[in-house]
Amino acid sequence: MLKIGHEVVRPGKTLSEAPITIPVPEELETVPGIPLNLRDVDWYAKEYPLETMNITERASRDWANTLRDGHIEMREIRKEHDKLNRPLIMAARLTGDQEPTVEPTGEDVTAQIKEKAIQLGFFEVGITAYDHRYTYQSKKDWVKFPHVICLAYEQDFEPTQTIPSIDAEIVHSSTYRTEGAASLELGSFINSLGYRAQVHSPNDNTGPYIPMFVEAGLGQLGACGYLLTPHEGSRCRIMLVTTDANVTYDKPIDYGIHAFCQVCQVCVNRCPGRALMRDKIWWRGLEKNKLYFKRCRPVMARYLGCGICMKVCPIQKYGLQTVMEHYAETGQVLGKGTHDLEGYELEGKGYFGPGELPVFERNFFSDMPHGTIEEHAFENFKDQAKASGGEITDQMMADLKEEIGRHMAQEYDVVTLMSEENDIDADYI
Repeated sequence: MLKIGHEVVRPGKTLSEAPITIPVPEELETVPGIPLNLRDVDWYAKEYPLETMNITERASRDWANTLRDGHIEMREIRKEHDKLNRPLIMAARLTGDQEPTVEPTGEDVTAQIKEKAIQLGFFEVGITAYDHRYTYQSKKDWVKFPHVICLAYEQDFEPTQTIPSIDAEIVHSSTYRTEGAASLELGSFINSLGYRAQVHSPNDNTGPYIPMFVEAGLGQLGACGYLLTPHEGSRCRIMLVTTDANVTYDKPIDYGIHAFCQVCQVCVNRCPGRALMRDKIWWRGLEKNKLYFKRCRPVMARYLGCGICMKVCPIQKYGLQTVMEHYAETGQVLGKGTHDLEGYELEGKGYFGPGELPVFERNFFSDMPHGTIEEHAFENFKDQAKASGGEITDQMMADLKEEIGRHMAQEYDVVTLMSEENDIDADYI
């Protein structure tokens, strides 16, 4: 039995559920929240401000969507999600300008907001200051209010365990829509308390949200790049509501996740693209296991969104309380090395159990384009010019203009640009 360093008590997932107590063994204790070098965080935010991969890696996004659309069921899922999700995004964009419906009383409304959020289905709720260092350059003037309500909505257990699959992709998209609708109700509730609220749609991100969730005490950053929450690990979808309401901030918590992930390493070992780093590095001012994007997206594009790093996380499958209790009693990671946790199937390649990984063709990763649409179009133009011995034809110029023109048209349809899945964007932090 390992010595317990401290215990974390968290509210139940619903108003009727009892609180849970998570034991954190002494050997897993690190720091509340996440290790940061604040000077570096500030410097990167100033000199190299963040931008969404929907812009900086648009070429690979379009390439991935083309591959996904070759799968009939995936294409229909994406079309249906875009159709149903667009009204939620547009409604969220109007919330920042909506006026309160009553005069505020001046009382602290933290408890009322949290209770309402849980009633609406969010199982994790925390409040902190909105951190503009994590705002995308394209959204730098969008955020109106100083306080942020961090919200997590559970993704159903059973379909998540079938990752990667059509069922998992359906629940992935539907969870985003469900929480998007619930957040609009929460915004209206805050208006009814006399305050303003701006809903940040989960498919219209203003930046990587995980830093603020960590600051609000709702989990810690896992080795997979996801937020690991105490109840469901990475099996949730996260979003923000900013407000000017009179609220009290929560504080970051050490759940033992940083050290536990270094012991566990299941997601690192089981990643089919070998996209997760075993050792931590310092990146933009914080210490983390950096995801290797160029080896992640090609698998996501070809294998039903992948998500294997979510499926094989013991905290996702068993909950942090159970995992930590088991580790404290045995010194072992619950489920590690078992088919129950580590097994998965890739469409067309078969089943892979513990210690087994797929092998891909030589050009599997190198075929993916990189950069913005303009950058990719210009690279194609240069390749064509080289192939023609330096001769630039009218057709080559026309192709270049057409490709860039298509991108310019997309920029006007900002919903299309931003309303696709943003999971990889978490790797920016």
